[in-house]
Amino acid sequence: MSKVILVLSDALRYDVAKENMGYLGHLVESKLANLYKIVGELPSMSRPMYETVHTGAPSSMHGIVANSIVRRSSMPNIFQAVSSAGKVTAATAYYWVSELYNSAPYDRIDDKETDDDSLAIQHGRFYTEDEYPDVELFAAAARLVRRFSPDYLLLHPMGMDYHGETFGSDSKEYRNHAIRQDMWLAPLIQEWIERGYTIMVTGDHGINKDGAHGGTTPEQREVPLFWIQPKIKGRGDTGEIVSHLQIAPTILSLLDVPIPETMKHPPVSFD
Repeated sequence: MSKVILVLSDALRYDVAKENMGYLGHLVESKLANLYKIVGELPSMSRPMYETVHTGAPSSMHGIVANSIVRRSSMPNIFQAVSSAGKVTAATAYYWVSELYNSAPYDRIDDKETDDDSLAIQHGRFYTEDEYPDVELFAAAARLVRRFSPDYLLLHPMGMDYHGETFGSDSKEYRNHAIRQDMWLAPLIQEWIERGYTIMVTGDHGINKDGAHGGTTPEQREVPLFWIQPKIKGRGDTGEIVSHLQIAPTILSLLDVPIPETMKHPPVSFD
């Protein structure tokens, strides 16, 4: 059984991550991590994919088919399953995550910081502006780890999406932000490995050169899955394709939490 941290980097494309995230690339090259490609579920939009990642269900099943749908999740999900099992949950994330798993609509004052064991996300730190600095979000997440030692922690930075939509994916701003995310994450990942966490870094969707996403092209769908497991040797770049639908059952399996019947896909095997 392992505690788990999921870094869901909004609009982190597979090719850009592989080419620009040097620390994660080092772990893969040294076989201290696994790298998979995810061909993302559709639509390649944010709120539907937050729900897909956390429920292990496609959008046609969970019903969050567009960013405009504002309501609580109606399906078994990671936060619900982990908290119901008596374990600790936490998130530093965009406010849409709070609306999905804590309360909707979001209240900028009451919902910004939560420490409440009765909620699905017990310890939450949320933001509402797309340009909110990733480095501050990472620091807030690191503080939650040191203070509460959550069994499941979600980090959801928006920087890649903001730079991609503003400048396009074929821009120095988008590529350089991948380098910055990797640089900011590196010392934190080292600390979390020492604390016994399994760490997964992935994206909800990609983005194209026009700064758009939502469609079916590889640029909009393909995202990485870096998987670092403490004290276990990795396989490096596996060349394998896995599914967004496997993330939720994988996390629950690592946490030794029962997997709901609605999560149909098998967990990813690290070995």
